Amino acid sequence: MANRPTGIEDEENSGLLARERQGDNAAPLSVSEISQLLKRTVEDRFGHVRLRGELSGVKRAASGHFYCALKDENAVIDGVMWRGNAARLAFRPEDGIEVIATGKLTTYPGRSKYQIVIESMEIAGEGALLALLAKLKDKLEAEGLFAASAKRRLPFLPRTIGVVTSPTGAVIRDILHRLNDRFPSHVIVWPVMVQGQGSAEQIASAVDGFSKLAPDGLVPRPDLVIVARGGGSIEDLWSFNEEIVVRAIANCTIPVISAVGHETDTTLSDFAADLRAPTPTAAAEIAVPVRQELRALLDEYAARKRRGVIRPVMLARERLTAWSERLPDPAALVAAQGQRLDDLTDRLRRGLAGRADRARAQLAQSGGGLRPALLLRNLQTHRRDLARVPDARNLIRVRHRDAMQALAALARVLPQLNPEAPLARGYAIITDAEGRAITNRAAAATQPALTLKFRDGSLDVTTGAPPRPARKPSRPAGESGQQSLF
Repeated sequence: MANRPTGIEDEENSGLLARERQGDNAAPLSVSEISQLLKRTVEDRFGHVRLRGELSGVKRAASGHFYCALKDENAVIDGVMWRGNAARLAFRPEDGIEVIATGKLTTYPGRSKYQIVIESMEIAGEGALLALLAKLKDKLEAEGLFAASAKRRLPFLPRTIGVVTSPTGAVIRDILHRLNDRFPSHVIVWPVMVQGQGSAEQIASAVDGFSKLAPDGLVPRPDLVIVARGGGSIEDLWSFNEEIVVRAIANCTIPVISAVGHETDTTLSDFAADLRAPTPTAAAEIAVPVRQELRALLDEYAARKRRGVIRPVMLARERLTAWSERLPDPAALVAAQGQRLDDLTDRLRRGLAGRADRARAQLAQSGGGLRPALLLRNLQTHRRDLARVPDARNLIRVRHRDAMQALAALARVLPQLNPEAPLARGYAIITDAEGRAITNRAAAATQPALTLKFRDGSLDVTTGAPPRPARKPSRPAGESGQQSLF
């Protein structure tokens, strides 16, 4: 082959049809065949790997499968997690979280790409977990879930307390013991898992369940809800940092106390609750007052009330005693008034007797004119006077006749008093420009124009006198031409 002419070799390679070359025993592979060979090679070589990288392009399909990409500074690889494994994730994957993914490498022939099929995924260290926590906190705080204005006051003495915690841990026993010591109350425990897969959903469902209880239902609606858990690592307490739990606490219609972990432990549930307790035992102390202290306080208020009622009575009694000692003898006070009463009684008796005598004399004097003979004579006199009075209709006719005669006399005099009557005999009325009558020659000579009123109309004439100066406007009342000196 090495000694063949170059032109003959180029002619064979540039043919239209594929030919088997001498010594070549490898049949051509299809794309699917090479893809399957690559897939088996990669899966056999990298059957189990653990990759550390930052999540990017996170999305969950409608089928439940989870797709993402893992990247670092220099490379990126696609990843897929099937629905069963995705449902068991202990956290919610988001872009920017650094994780460690465990699975196997494989290829996807449809795109000629390799990818990792993820079987499990954990957050890469506590630092990445804290970064995720800070990111979620900023998101929820921006929505107003941690606003101080949304916090509600706790009831002073709740009748029923709901507790969301594990029924088998020491937390519920500590809460019940502390409540019994301080103020025994009716407690409803909603048992939940406080860590592990599915615990966040149970906690959120319990808080929502308390919130949705009817006030008059078979199960009493709590006046206060305590969400509690013992101490642990940030991973153990992570269920109380889940968004579903934080939103359930923030949206609860019942005041909530968050008592998760010890004093140094802080979760997002503490920010969403109406009050944070450093420990579950402290939550029970915050929830109810001490019954013995309340009794002592009520006894003190009752004593103060009794003292407040009795003290004014005692003071009033003392003042009454002091005032009564200063009062004079009652008999001496009324002696002078009794004497005056006797005097007025005697004067009243004498006054009534004199008044009766005067009235009796006046009655006798007035009764003398009421004798029957005198009354009959007066009656006859009045009858004669009444008979002499003329008929009322004749009086009206006489008054009407006199009035008509007076009116006729006035009508005869009226034409003679009309000022325009002389106009018909050739006289005229002379007036100035303002309509005032001119009665002498001197006044007419000062007017530049006159009006002559005749029987059949008026005539304006001029006299040749200079025009009169315009009249100055009148000054307001109280003003004079002299300037004020002030």
